Amino acid sequence: MNPADVAQSALPLTSDLSLLSLFLQASWIVKGVMIGLIVCSVWVWAIAIDKTLLFARTKRANERFEQAFWSGQSLEELYRGVSSKPTQAMTALFVAAMREWKRSFESPNKSFAGLQMRIEKVMDVTIAREIERMERRLLVLATVGTASPFIGLFGTVVGIMTSFVSIAASKNTSLAVVAPGIAEALFATAIGLVAAIPATIFYNKFSSDVNKQAQQLEGFADEFSAILSRQIDERA
Repeated sequence: MNPADVAQSALPLTSDLSLLSLFLQASWIVKGVMIGLIVCSVWVWAIAIDKTLLFARTKRANERFEQAFWSGQSLEELYRGVSSKPTQAMTALFVAAMREWKRSFESPNKSFAGLQMRIEKVMDVTIAREIERMERRLLVLATVGTASPFIGLFGTVVGIMTSFVSIAASKNTSLAVVAPGIAEALFATAIGLVAAIPATIFYNKFSSDVNKQAQQLEGFADEFSAILSRQIDERA
């Protein structure tokens, strides 16, 4: 890049320091960094909205299911009512365990040996699958929260280098010449922080929500396993 050309392109920037102008007058490298960070920021908020709605639906569904489970309704009736649509985590856990239970009791050769272990294994697999579903795309939030400040810093370094080249070419160190390039460089860092801060906050929040859901599912699995264990002992 010719330093004189850089200097000439930088001089008109002195009259307008609005955010839009800073973006339009930035070099193509800094523009690419800014656009990438803006896309990441939009992606973060889309994931955040999706996860917020998901955890809200899951919490309400689990509360409804627990009320039905502890209402005194028989396990068979409850299973018939939810087996066709096990859409939420706790319902899926109950249906998976009941299917293994019914498969063992309805087979021609009834065998209770190892049934308790098989049911617990099925529930463990179901919990792992549901946790994996809830953790989906959380890695994106972690990556954006970690990498965005450094990507913004890269744009800042490029912008400052361009400013220094302009200063050297124009041989003018006045604030009017320096300010646009410095503002453009810092704008890239600001966008990086705008993307990183919400991503980090949302990642920590949703990770905590996932842990709470996992503890709730494991607690229900232990209680349900104890109930089935008593019934196995009664029928054995």
